[in-house]
Amino acid sequence: MRALVQRISEAAVRVDGAVVGQSGPGLLVLVCAMRDDTETQAEKLAAKISKLRIFQDDAGKMNLSVRDIQGSALVVSQFTLAADTKGNRPGFSTAAAPEIGNALYAHFTDALRQMGVPCETGVFGAEMKVSLINDGPVTIWLDTDQ
Repeated sequence: MRALVQRISEAAVRVDGAVVGQSGPGLLVLVCAMRDDTETQAEKLAAKISKLRIFQDDAGKMNLSVRDIQGSALVVSQFTLAADTKGNRPGFSTAAAPEIGNALYAHFTDALRQMGVPCETGVFGAEMKVSLINDGPVTIWLDTDQ
């Protein structure tokens, strides 16, 4: 699985103009299930993100996790993280099939919640508008295959 993790002051996702999920302070997690990904990979990615020390402590060092600051996460499915950009038009053949991607997205979000991170979500497969205030900015790329 792949994730783009952003430290945020706040974030929201809208579908048809209505807010369907929001968070902050904490994380915006754009997540993509890749072909052949498993629930185990989703759980490992959730564990990594729940412990990722990207929030500042009292000394100004990135030394705290989202759990440490009692933050939350907005988790948005983002199949375009699977983009193959060798040409000028991206291909997405390495992304999981939609039914598998949706199941792994839900499993990832549930695992993150079980690890003590309150989560809200977007709507899988919907045309979404995501807004955020990136704190730092701090943006981290994670891939379970690397």
